[in-house]
Amino acid sequence: MPRMTTTQITAGTIGAVLVFWIVGAYNRMVRLRNALATRFASFDELSRQRHALLERQIGLLAAALASAGPRLDALRAASRQADAAREHARARPAAAGAVTSLRVAEEILADARARLPVQTVAGAKLPDINAQLAAGDTTLAFARREFNAAVAAYNTAVLQFPTALVAWLFGFRPGATL
Repeated sequence: MPRMTTTQITAGTIGAVLVFWIVGAYNRMVRLRNALATRFASFDELSRQRHALLERQIGLLAAALASAGPRLDALRAASRQADAAREHARARPAAAGAVTSLRVAEEILADARARLPVQTVAGAKLPDINAQLAAGDTTLAFARREFNAAVAAYNTAVLQFPTALVAWLFGFRPGATL
C-alpha cells in the first residue's frame, strides 16, 4: 500500500475543511431562509385577519355611507389586491419580486383606508371593528418589522463574502422588505 505524501495529506485536509465550510454555509443560508418564511407566516396570518375585518367594515360602511361609494369601491379593490399579492408572496417569501408587489399593494391599501371617513359613521358594530383594525395594524406593523429583520439577516448572509459564493452556487438571492 503506497504511503501518502505530506502534500496529499495537506490537500486532503484543505479539501475536507472546504467541504465542511460549504456545508455549514449552506445550512446557515437554509436556516436564515426558513426564519424568513416563519416570520412571513405570522405576517400572513395577521393580514388575513385584517382582510376579514376590512370586508366587515366595508359592508357596514356601504349601508351607512351612500356618498362614499367610489371610495368604498377603491378600498374593496385595494383590499383584494393586497390579499392577492399576499397569496402570491406566501408561496415564496424570499422572492424579492413577490414581496415588492405585496409592499406596493399594502401602500395602496393604506392610502385607500386613509381616504375613507370611518370615524364619522355611527353604528354599534363599527367602533368595535375600527378598534380591532387599529389593534391589528399595530400587531401587523410589529410582524412586518420582524419579517424585515429576518430579511436583513438573510440578505447580509447572501451578500457577505465568502458566503456569497455559496449563495451564488446554490441559487440564494437577496430578498425584499415589506
